[in-house]
Amino acid sequence: MADTLIQNADLVLTMDDMRRAVPSGDVLMRDGRIVAVGPDLPATGCTVVNAAGCLVTPGLVNTHHHLYQTMTRAVPAGQDAALFGWLQALYPIWSAMRPDDFFVSAQVGMAELLLSGCTTTSDHLYLYPNGARLEDTIHAAQEIGMRFHPTRGAMSIGESAGGLPPDGLVEREADILEDMIRVIYGFHDPRPGSMCRVGVAPCSPFSVSRELMRDTALLARDKGVMMHTHLAENDEDIAYSLEKFGMRPGQYAEDLGWTGPDVWHAHCVKLDAEEISLFARTQTGVAHCPCSNCRLASGIAPVRAMRDARVPVGLGVDGSASNDAGNLMAEARQTLLLQRLAYGAGAMSPGEALEIATLGGAQVLGREDCGALAPGKCADVVIWDMGDVNAAGNWDPAAILLAGPTLARDVFVNGQQVVAEGRITTLDQRALARRQNLQMRALQERA
Repeated sequence: MADTLIQNADLVLTMDDMRRAVPSGDVLMRDGRIVAVGPDLPATGCTVVNAAGCLVTPGLVNTHHHLYQTMTRAVPAGQDAALFGWLQALYPIWSAMRPDDFFVSAQVGMAELLLSGCTTTSDHLYLYPNGARLEDTIHAAQEIGMRFHPTRGAMSIGESAGGLPPDGLVEREADILEDMIRVIYGFHDPRPGSMCRVGVAPCSPFSVSRELMRDTALLARDKGVMMHTHLAENDEDIAYSLEKFGMRPGQYAEDLGWTGPDVWHAHCVKLDAEEISLFARTQTGVAHCPCSNCRLASGIAPVRAMRDARVPVGLGVDGSASNDAGNLMAEARQTLLLQRLAYGAGAMSPGEALEIATLGGAQVLGREDCGALAPGKCADVVIWDMGDVNAAGNWDPAAILLAGPTLARDVFVNGQQVVAEGRITTLDQRALARRQNLQMRALQERA
């Protein structure tokens, strides 16, 4: 395979150890890895991609998603509800989904992410109605060409036992643990450059038991995989934790073994100073989901305080039924705006928000091989066209979050071009959208 040289970009933002910004820069890729970054790299024997007039960045990293929810965007029921009411409105619809719905929804969500410059995504799949399995999403990722961190989620405490989900969507805990082992052995690849790393992810403190949380942590550490769940998402979440467990979510997580560099929690909107200190001390990661938090009126997460304390923070689009989009560049901009709204105009720079979206997300997912453009890193590279009207007049291309595109021109994952001139190369995205809409209408009739 010929080397690929991205040539003559107006600016390359590396996110490397020195946070270099390289004007008139090139990026050389070979066998799925970055070989060199700098000006005037030799082009002999290379496939050359002209990046004149463009900004080049590492691929963005999405640390929290529910890909199946792209089938249920903008559902009228629950549009104006907070978290618990929204979930209760959507659970009956999701219970009618079938395996092919999960596959197609995952591909739609991944296509949307890739078009926004995201090259690595996690997914939190915690319900499996009608024979659905985690590999429905894994096969979708393999086909579209995205670097994937699927997590085997679960719900085990239904309404009749004091939980939030309907009884028909929960599973026996012994079956959950058995299937976690199955998918780890079947699909987890821990090697550097891996395209698929499996994690385990009980859904939330209000849908699983203490025992399952504890047993999952023991299983994850025995198998060497990461752990993920929702935590401290809104005031209802805090109230539930205090009432049911007699403690705040951070203490609950610590007591059950859910802190450490192999753990990341979604949302964490309501973490207090003590919990932030705990996460910093243990290097427990956070997936910040600003658009979903706004949509559900959950609040503004204290990202500034987390970053100052050195808590690992990445970004997540969250589910496409609570966002209702999957554009990670838009999440980075929203992060910047919300932190300034909450803490002042100097609270966060465009560069820091972009760093959270790239290097920060890679750190949260335990990917030392991703998130930066440097020799030896995975060749996950995004080219942003700064020559169109959305960036016209921009004095500082590095501040793309202030003035620039939210859709990528070209995207490379593991050195393979998966987006070219703003279109997915690995499948027909319009045909995929038509397929999803047909299945959505069938789901409407069943639900």
